[in-house]
Amino acid sequence: MTVTLTKDALQACLDACAECQRACESCAYGCCIGEREMAGCAQLCLDCATLCGAYVTLLARGSAWAGELAKMCVQVCRACATECERHADADCQRCAEVCRRCTEACEQIATLA
Repeated sequence: MTVTLTKDALQACLDACAECQRACESCAYGCCIGEREMAGCAQLCLDCATLCGAYVTLLARGSAWAGELAKMCVQVCRACATECERHADADCQRCAEVCRRCTEACEQIATLA
């Protein structure tokens, strides 16, 4: 199904996903990598960053798969936010906040798929 959005909604989602990608990478490399007890958080952050990056690419080109990928983005961003909220580190807390915003932006698109 082709996703049809207003220009503002599309841009808001692109911006939220790009910010989420950066925040997740920063969290993974800033506080998680190298810490054995944070391995799961690091993996989830890197998965989320990769997914958000792919989603930005598909959404920007108007891919027919963007709506379906939005559903997965919602799930992974929500899981990443939940995991990062469990940790007191500032990078984790920022990542959780950004993931929540990305979840909200992607949910709007996921409902159109």
